Amino acid sequence: MEAKLYNQAGGEIGTLELQDYIFGIEPNVPVMHQAMVRQQANARLGTHSTKTRGEVRGSTRKLYRQKGTGRARQGAIRAPHHSGGGVVHGPKPRDYTQSMPRKMRRLAVRSALSAKYAEGEIIFIDDLALSTPRTKDMVAMLENLPTKGKKTLIALGEHNVNLAHSARNLPYVKTLLASYLNVVDLLTHDTLILPTSALNVVENLLGKQQESN
Repeated sequence: MEAKLYNQAGGEIGTLELQDYIFGIEPNVPVMHQAMVRQQANARLGTHSTKTRGEVRGSTRKLYRQKGTGRARQGAIRAPHHSGGGVVHGPKPRDYTQSMPRKMRRLAVRSALSAKYAEGEIIFIDDLALSTPRTKDMVAMLENLPTKGKKTLIALGEHNVNLAHSARNLPYVKTLLASYLNVVDLLTHDTLILPTSALNVVENLLGKQQESN
């Protein structure tokens, strides 16, 4: 399968041969959903905590005698229904981590890439570089490209300080190493900009030759 290849100025300079195994499969929606839930769950810190009646501050003395007062019986001021009392069945620190087989994780990313390619939401560029970190240059470059929507994900083949610093002040633009492409970022951005250097990384990581690993 082929895709249009653009230069940084937005001009169409040719075509690019893509692997059907990565960009031309039928998206597996259940696996994509599982991968997204897993990624969001693994991002949770799980540090939330509340105090039970045995942990809050207060006396354990019985408030008044059990019978003869005409009032409802009370055991302690730290009971949950008292102000400042403990919390019943409240959250405690826990680990939300979910596991997922590597082949399923790769399938989820390939499905997301195939879905974006089918919708015309991937722009392939021969090279992407800025001489100096300048937000204005990044905005001008994005305006020249046929992006769909405003939220843009830029995949980098390697660390590039100028590109990362030029995009970090734009709330709708995110730069990410191609080796870290994930379902959440692919599905929450309208357009993926993929330079050829980043495409090589993606094909090396997700290509059919990696299926046996």
